[in-house]
Amino acid sequence: MTSGTLEAFIDQLSIPRSCELNKPVFKKHVLENGVLDIADKTALKDDVDKIRWLYTLKPATINVAAHVDSERDFSEVAVLQVDLTSAKRLKRIANFMQRSIPYPLILLFAQGDQICLSIADKRINQADKEKWVVEDALYTDWIDLAAPTLTQAAFMEDCNINSFSFTNFLSFYKSLAERVIAMNCATHSGRYERGATDNIESKPSEGRLERLRKLERLNLQKSEIANKLKKEKQLGRQVELNTKIKQINDVIEEIRESI
Repeated sequence: MTSGTLEAFIDQLSIPRSCELNKPVFKKHVLENGVLDIADKTALKDDVDKIRWLYTLKPATINVAAHVDSERDFSEVAVLQVDLTSAKRLKRIANFMQRSIPYPLILLFAQGDQICLSIADKRINQADKEKWVVEDALYTDWIDLAAPTLTQAAFMEDCNINSFSFTNFLSFYKSLAERVIAMNCATHSGRYERGATDNIESKPSEGRLERLRKLERLNLQKSEIANKLKKEKQLGRQVELNTKIKQINDVIEEIRESI
């Protein structure tokens, strides 16, 4: 297998052959099974080249137990490859695919030699048990498989499922979530460091995810202030905006050290 390809990355995941499905998912299936608005349908039509259902992980095909309670149904996990012609509406596409397919999904978006991995916590809609509520969607940055950064290479190596929790499919899925969070933290800290435990009940990455989200909000806020500063003519107001940027930078640096 040639390194630096999507096939090599999928192979490196070490998903057993017993889980392999490798069948196409037609766009018609997504349209019929999801609640798609006009913008969703446009993104599906214009931005998605093809979808392939690579694997179905269930108790019969891998030694992992189902986890079902009043809020979640993690009876199995599906791995799908989504080839894109354009990535501009990736998050919209990920969201309607999560709503359309009634299983916890690992979505591998591909465009050329680049991939983006996306997952999301899905809960059963208490008002309508046939529907899902998609929460806490996570995405990696786009990874150039031919030339990954050191942190991206560390993340991909860490995605071998043999290092995941096999307690049940919820903890298994959370093992991957923890790695995606670690990857996104590494974008800011320069260090790929996973949490020390995969025990889902203690939610080891929850505080880390909150800090990551705060960091993203602060960077956005800083950009907005920097844009205002470029247009500001009054010296006093320029000083005020520069002071705000410095204060935000101090908080950003503090969070970067803690994630």
